[in-house]
Amino acid sequence: MPALPEESVDLIFADPPYFLSNGGITCHAGRMVRVDKGDWDRSRGADANHEFNRAWLAACQRVLKPNGTIWVSGTRHVIYSVGFAMQQLGFKLLNDITWVKPNPPPNLSCRYFTHATETILWAAKSDRSRHKFNYRLMRQLNGGRQMKSVWTIPPPEPWEKRFGKHPTQKPVALLERILLAASDEGDLVLDPFLGSGTTAVAALRLSRMVWAIEQSGDCADLAQRRIVAELVQVDLFVCCTKGLDLVPRPVDRSRSRTRHGMTSRPLTKLMQQERMFYFVGTDEREVIFSVTARTMEEAWERFRNSPKAGKDIFCVIKTETEIYLAVGK
Repeated sequence: MPALPEESVDLIFADPPYFLSNGGITCHAGRMVRVDKGDWDRSRGADANHEFNRAWLAACQRVLKPNGTIWVSGTRHVIYSVGFAMQQLGFKLLNDITWVKPNPPPNLSCRYFTHATETILWAAKSDRSRHKFNYRLMRQLNGGRQMKSVWTIPPPEPWEKRFGKHPTQKPVALLERILLAASDEGDLVLDPFLGSGTTAVAALRLSRMVWAIEQSGDCADLAQRRIVAELVQVDLFVCCTKGLDLVPRPVDRSRSRTRHGMTSRPLTKLMQQERMFYFVGTDEREVIFSVTARTMEEAWERFRNSPKAGKDIFCVIKTETEIYLAVGK
């Protein structure tokens, strides 16, 4: 995130680690399973967790425009730390949204109420911010009545998981409501914890531009496949933090370019470069063939020699990904 320009982003949605993966159990598909989402979700203790939240929120505050807003989702395990960190950094808290899940997993211990909600904090960059709120649209979407801060939205639909599952995936409907409430067409949205790519899919469906950051290569691949299937474009940043300090760089897509430029740290070494071609079928309107190739001609030649050669092609999307290692520190 240090490579992003200051005061360049209109809206941020963040779904940070909840620090739940510490040996607990939950119910999934009718079975008792351990809560283990990965090392990224393990708690390092209350103080360390809070410092982590302060650090990424401060980075978000730097890139927000003066009138920009940030939305952060979480459960009781993390949301109070997030709210306190926001107050410490000078954000202006606007609302706490309660997202109600209609069919939550049961409470197995029978010693608590069933956990059926998540909290989403909405905050402006500072007390001086004149934040954007599309009040009339929200009222219209709510049948002519003021929309309340309690939202009942189902979990992700099966079609949202056709490219794979993510343990904390949010429904597209939730992100669409957030973006409609606090941004306009052409605005720039940032997601610093991209995960399965829901923010990018929702933003680009609503004609918003999007920047996204994800440290997991597997998650970034899942997100990119979802995005390509939607026939939308995204500047996707892949940051690897396991032993290497990599400089985020945007994917250069041939079908569109963002009007926002990018900067990167000096003295970098190119570690990996990949050029992918995605063939979108006319009938399916989704990717039916993908290949790594040096040129468009080579990609077409490999498509003509593939089992999909008889399919009509609607368009070809080219992506170029470069990963750089910072060597000037």
